[in-house]
Amino acid sequence: MTPPTVNAYSSAAGAKVVFPAGILQPPFFDMQADDAANYGGIGAVIGHEIGHQFDDGGSKYDASGALKNWWTDADRKKFDTRTGCVVDEFNTLDVGEGLRHNGKQVLGEALGDLGGISVAYRACHRSLGGKEGPVMDGFTADQRFFIAFARVWGTQYRAEALRLQLNTNPHPVSQWRAIGTLRNIPEFHRAFQCKPGDAMVRPAAQQCKLW
Repeated sequence: MTPPTVNAYSSAAGAKVVFPAGILQPPFFDMQADDAANYGGIGAVIGHEIGHQFDDGGSKYDASGALKNWWTDADRKKFDTRTGCVVDEFNTLDVGEGLRHNGKQVLGEALGDLGGISVAYRACHRSLGGKEGPVMDGFTADQRFFIAFARVWGTQYRAEALRLQLNTNPHPVSQWRAIGTLRNIPEFHRAFQCKPGDAMVRPAAQQCKLW
């Protein structure tokens, strides 16, 4: 990637994560924004890329980047159970006109989003030292955190592009990267007073959790 590229990547074989300078701008990062917004934006992206080192693909490489199984059988079994929840969710999400993702195809990226936002949320609260962040523009710090995460995925698709992505892309459709992830996050539900049965709340027994 070139320095102005707006993207990021993780290399399990190289044991590295890379963030070109181009991504360090809104909506991912803004020097004028508060910490909550930046943790929800670039913080979740950083967590996403680090998480790839431990997803369904990256976890098969060790700390030196060698293709080597370093997990116990018990840990792998628990991991597969948790990731199966994500596969099932994306297999059943209706993205419109009855279209759906292939859960296994988008698993790695969906795991990156789920784990990334969870780690970024904890990091945000750790930075506050146990205090509540300020209310700004009528929104709490937690609300600004999740709004910033959702803003990152404000993308539109033509019908043909949507079908192409569903069939070929390992990333979920942008809108559903926000919706599909946040439906599993209890902290999001509390921040916006979502209740069981609401569209943004998966039934408790079906909520996916990775890390």
